[in-house]
Amino acid sequence: MLKLQKKKPDGLKIIVVGCGKVGSTLVEQLSREGHDLTIIDESAAIVENLSTTYDVLGLTGNGASYSLQKEAGVESADLMIAVTGSDELNLLCCTLAKKAGNCATIASIRNPDYTVERRFLRQQLGLSMIVNPDLEAATEIARLLRLPTALDINSFAKGAAELIKFRIPKGNRLHEKTVAEAAQNLQCGALFCALERGHDLSIPSGSSVLREGDQVSVLVSAKDSRSFFRSIGVPTHQVGSTMIVGGGRSSYYLARQLLEMGINVKIIEKSAKRSAELSELLPKATILNGDGTDEQLLQEEGITRTDSFVPLTGIDEENILMTLYARRVSQGKVITKLNRSSFRDVIAQLDLGSVIYPRFITAETIVAYVRALQNSIGSNIETLYKLFDDRVEAAEFFVGPGAPVNGIPLSELPLKDNLLIACINRGGKILIPGGSDCIQAEDTVIVVTTHTGFHDIRDILK
Repeated sequence: MLKLQKKKPDGLKIIVVGCGKVGSTLVEQLSREGHDLTIIDESAAIVENLSTTYDVLGLTGNGASYSLQKEAGVESADLMIAVTGSDELNLLCCTLAKKAGNCATIASIRNPDYTVERRFLRQQLGLSMIVNPDLEAATEIARLLRLPTALDINSFAKGAAELIKFRIPKGNRLHEKTVAEAAQNLQCGALFCALERGHDLSIPSGSSVLREGDQVSVLVSAKDSRSFFRSIGVPTHQVGSTMIVGGGRSSYYLARQLLEMGINVKIIEKSAKRSAELSELLPKATILNGDGTDEQLLQEEGITRTDSFVPLTGIDEENILMTLYARRVSQGKVITKLNRSSFRDVIAQLDLGSVIYPRFITAETIVAYVRALQNSIGSNIETLYKLFDDRVEAAEFFVGPGAPVNGIPLSELPLKDNLLIACINRGGKILIPGGSDCIQAEDTVIVVTTHTGFHDIRDILK
C-alpha cells in the first residue's frame, strides 16, 4: 500500500527528465490524463517534437542542473520522474529535486549492481520509487514461460491473482458456449473479464457467446491457473528449456529467473566480450558467441527442439524476423520483445505470439503511482495494466475505511457500464466475487473496465 500525505484531486505538476522510449510514453499517457507536464531532455529536436505534439512545456539541457530544474518549477512540483539512459544521472536528478522542492521522486535504474541495492538507494536518497524496464520485461517473460499457453499474464495481489489472456483454440470445448455455461464446467474459480473478436472488444456478460479464435482475458488465482486450462481442455506446463538471442541486461535478468525456476537456458550473443562476461555471471547457463540471426546456427543449436525461444536483441526488425522463423520451424513458445510502439496494427497481424513492450510495462507502473498521488479518500490504486492496445484497463485498488462501496452487496452497487469487479483480495485470500459478496475496508479490489483514468475505488460508481 502506498502511503501518501497529500490529496490531489486535480492534475499534478510533474517534471519528466529524459524523453526516450519510456519518457515519451509517459508524456503521452500523463498528458492525456490532464497533468501539468514539464519535460527536460538534451535533444532539442525531441523536446520540440513532444512539446508541440502534447502541449507540454519543454526545456533543453541537463536535467541535473539546479538552474534548469528551477526553471522547470521544481520548487512547486509534485513529482520528478527521471528516466534518462544514465542511472547515475537519474539518481542525481531525483536527489537534487528532493532537496530543491521536496517533491516525490521516481528514478529508472537498470544496472544490475544498483538493482541489488534498490532498497538501500530508496531509503538513503528518499526515492518514492525505483523502476527497472529491463527487469520488469524479464519478469513478465518469465511469467509467460511458466504458463506458455497464455498470450499475456498480468499479476495482482502481490502475485496471488493473475489476469490471463489466451486465444480459444480451434475445436475447443468453449466454442459456442456462453460465459455462464463455460463457468459452470470450470474446476476452479475464474471470471471472464474481456473478450476480443476481430476488432470488437467487450466486457462480457453471462450471456456472451465464446467462439474459437477469440482472445479472452480471465481472472484466476495464481495457484489455479493450470487447473483452469486443464478444465477447458488446454493442458499447459512450464517450459523446460529456453533459447535467448542477445545478451543484454534483459537477457541477464531473464536467465537468472529461469535458472532459479529450473529451466535450462541457452544464450546466443554476438559480442565475444559480453559472452565471456555472461559466462562468469551465469555459470549454469550455456553461453554461445555467435550471430542469432544466422539460420544455420539456430538450427545447429536446436531451435527446432527448444521449448521456448526469446529474441532480446536491441533491434526490433531482427527480433520480428527471428520470431517468424521460430514460429515456422518450432512448436515451442515464442516471445518477442519490441522497443518501438509504431505499426502495432501491422505487428498484430504477424502472429508473433506473445509480444512484450518494456516501455509500456514501465509506464503502467509509474502511471499507477501518479494516480495514487491524486486519491482523495484513501483508496489507493496499487497496480495498473492497460490491455488490448489501451482499450481496457485492469486496476487494483486498496480500499480504505471511508470508501462508499464498503459493506454493500455488489449486486446493489450502482456500477458503471462496461465494468467488472473481477476479484477481491482479503488478507491474501483470493475471492472471485458473486453478487452477494461485499467489499470491506482493507481489501484490495481488481476492476476491469473499458473506462480509463480511475484514481480511486469510488470512480467505479455511476
